Amino acid sequence: MTVGIEVARHDLRTVRVVDAPPAAPADGEARIDVRSFGLTANNITYAVFGEAMHYWDFFPAPDGDGHWWGRVPVWGFGKVAVSRSPGLEPGTPVFGYFPMAGELLVRPGRLGGGGFSDTAAHRAALPSVYNRYTLVDDDPGFTAGHEAQDMLLRPLFVTSFVIDDFLGDHDLFGATTAVVSSASAKTAIGSAYLLGRRPGLEVVGLTSAANVAFVEGLGCYDRVVPYEAVDGLPVADAVFVDVAGRNDVTAAVHARYGDRLRYSMVVGDTHWEDASARGGPLAGPRPQFLFAPDQIAKRQQDWGRDGYEAAVAAAWTEMVGFTDGWLQVRHADGPAQVEAVYRHLLDGDVDPRVGHVCTLGVSDD
Repeated sequence: MTVGIEVARHDLRTVRVVDAPPAAPADGEARIDVRSFGLTANNITYAVFGEAMHYWDFFPAPDGDGHWWGRVPVWGFGKVAVSRSPGLEPGTPVFGYFPMAGELLVRPGRLGGGGFSDTAAHRAALPSVYNRYTLVDDDPGFTAGHEAQDMLLRPLFVTSFVIDDFLGDHDLFGATTAVVSSASAKTAIGSAYLLGRRPGLEVVGLTSAANVAFVEGLGCYDRVVPYEAVDGLPVADAVFVDVAGRNDVTAAVHARYGDRLRYSMVVGDTHWEDASARGGPLAGPRPQFLFAPDQIAKRQQDWGRDGYEAAVAAAWTEMVGFTDGWLQVRHADGPAQVEAVYRHLLDGDVDPRVGHVCTLGVSDD
């Protein structure tokens, strides 16, 4: 039997554990056993934006028990268990986008470029970046011994890369300061690390008072400001990278900069239940949601798929060494422990130093 965790799409605190016999691939399909995956606040963002951004559509779950169920997407490692897809051999290790479950049935497209895309009909209209599975043995960005970083940080680092690349692609909108909220979040840390390499740009982190010391210790922010001191932010032409999704903070940042806020980017919603200042008018520009696949598609067209992946891999290789100094990995084994981690993250119980690597269990045949 294989085990999976599903959540009610309109009540993220309602969770159920399901099990089922191992899937039997049809011609052209393969079954991947999910060996391990990372759980971070990013996965909560997937659930929060599940309807608006179609994250629930990747791994549909059947309705039942009076709920409309969803499978929260995660990033992790798997191994091809059974394959009826030419060229994809059993035992092949892969990295990619999975449900919180012990297995995934895929319909691989043409093998090439170090991986394949799942061409299942229900995924055809979804962003291709999430449908891509990497063959670990052919991955230039894979470093043995850093599998935890791959699961916990690499997908977030792709978003960080896109944040930096998008702003750079627009010449930082003329800004000399980048303000990053939820500065202790892993996506924010990666963004600050990359933005900090841009000459003449001051990178300012906004975080809770409890996390100020941790964020300062990272060394990737030029200045760290607690949320309570937004009025003390340096006044300059600025861009705002909003990872937190705290409406009161967003309003305060906009009020602080006014017309000198050159761009306001919405990335995530780590404070997903915060409703303060919701719906109020904002000074300065209207916040724009960053949909990473759009910028990725642009760069793949500009540079080619191989050129884009090489650029991300090179940046990631540098980032991995930086994470060794602060990332603490904890393991959760079995559905009870994994569910507990999910609930902690849902409650905002996040230690920025910690990343959770999870295993649910694989098929027994």
